[in-house]
Amino acid sequence: MPVNLPKTIPDEEAEIRSRVLHAARTLATRGLSPNRSGNISARYAGGMLITPSGMAYDELREGDIVFVSPDGRAASNSRKPSSEWHFHLAAYHARPDRGGVVHTHSMYATVLACAHKPIPAFHYMVAVAGGTDIPLVPYATFGTPELAAHVTVGLAHRDACLMANHGLIAIGADVDKALELATEVETLAEQYVKVLSLGPPHVLPDAEMRVVLEKFKSYGQNAQK
Repeated sequence: MPVNLPKTIPDEEAEIRSRVLHAARTLATRGLSPNRSGNISARYAGGMLITPSGMAYDELREGDIVFVSPDGRAASNSRKPSSEWHFHLAAYHARPDRGGVVHTHSMYATVLACAHKPIPAFHYMVAVAGGTDIPLVPYATFGTPELAAHVTVGLAHRDACLMANHGLIAIGADVDKALELATEVETLAEQYVKVLSLGPPHVLPDAEMRVVLEKFKSYGQNAQK
């Protein structure tokens, strides 16, 4: 049974719970995380609202989303938060400019993570993650502060990174942007795996990627009107 929310909750919290729930269901329908894998959170009240541990996304209700305080505590009458709450909270501490975190076990990103292969600038769209590559951080047991420390380093100057023998984490201005980026990185990962099947990739030089990163600042709706 879902956990019942208080009869009155702030409008902002209700909106964010709804967005986390929608993103979680979208993650499942896009095939980005099979079964009960992956997790999603949104920054809220100094802490975050995060998906619960071990629940299928299509079974979730807004009351199942868990508030985790800035020091990592959840209320005793709430669901148990995702086991990966450590690295979600670490990401928010490391990147105060970001408000959403999405973690997936999507097929191609996970294949590369298990092969210990970061994603280089084989395509200019790699810049969508904020740099000249999408890095790989070292392995640590899931749900540990050690893994959170690795993720903090990986996201210091990027909006996405691979976690060795694990999967993908993406961050964004909000949970919707983080989900969009996770989807884009999975597409890039699939393309890169297929490029590798043909031989060594032709990687764009850093100088060109810096040009691309600069152009991205005014691309699409980022352009000044």
